[in-house]
Amino acid sequence: MRIVIQRVTEASVTIDGSIKGQIGLGLLLLAGFTADDTDDDLKWMAGKVAGLRIFSDADDKMNLSIKDVDGDALVISQFTLYASTKKGNRPSYINAAPPAVSIPLYERFVKLLEQALGKAVQTGEFGADMKVSLLNDGPVTIVMDTKQKDLF
Repeated sequence: MRIVIQRVTEASVTIDGSIKGQIGLGLLLLAGFTADDTDDDLKWMAGKVAGLRIFSDADDKMNLSIKDVDGDALVISQFTLYASTKKGNRPSYINAAPPAVSIPLYERFVKLLEQALGKAVQTGEFGADMKVSLLNDGPVTIVMDTKQKDLF
C-alpha cells in the first residue's frame, strides 16, 4: 500500500457535480494498493496515519496527531500512485491491484482508519472520475509505502 498524506485546512471530492466527501481541518489521503497487500499492511498504515504528529501545537511545533486536534480524514483511492515511468513516456499501471482486489483493500483500510481515529472517515468513490479540491496546510505532504516500512 502506498499513500500520500496531505495536511489540509479543508478538502472535498466531487463526483458528477455533487460533493461526495468533505472535511475541514485534517488529512487528505490518496491511497493505492497492490495485489500483495495484506491486512497487516492496512493495519500498519492506519496506525501510522492516526499517530503521525504533523499538526502544530501551541508553540507552532509539529507535535500533535489528527486525533489530538480532532481532525477529520478524507480517503481517495488512486491507482496512479503505482505508475511506472521506467519505459517511454506513457505510464504503466501493472503494479496497481485490479479493482477486484483493490476495492476490498480500500474498504478495509477505511474501516481500520475509522477504528484508529474513533470516528467516521469521508471517502470518494472507487473508480469514479473524481474532482479533488484541497487547501494544503503548511504545505505538509508525506508519502508512505508499506513495502518500505524501514524508511517510515
